[in-house]
Amino acid sequence: MSFHISASNIRVEDGHILKATLFDADGNPVEAEFDLDNVIGNNDGKSSLLPLRENETTCTNYQLGNFEWGGVNFSQSAENISFAIEGGDSVPVLRASLKTIDGELVDRDINLAERIGNNNGSFVFE
Repeated sequence: MSFHISASNIRVEDGHILKATLFDADGNPVEAEFDLDNVIGNNDGKSSLLPLRENETTCTNYQLGNFEWGGVNFSQSAENISFAIEGGDSVPVLRASLKTIDGELVDRDINLAERIGNNNGSFVFE
């Protein structure tokens, strides 16, 4: 389940630490945190073949701008990192200016609900 549906006080600290009060299966609040640098990288805008989910063998060609699910350390080449809950569906969106190989900054965003879930009060990468 996308984490934001069963969470409150969602925020990103230090540019890459996702924090929230998640609710477990019994509805109890659990303070949780997750390092986005462990699952999001900067791919310089190239397309990447990524599995749809960790245990699947089928791959899909994703064009994610410069953010890359399954990569690492996006924040090391990012500036102006921000986080907000946006739109009518209250989507958790991470935004940043990411450096390209040429040193240019490009503005990009990524919907954290695409691959971050809540498993009984803990963040999980799906």
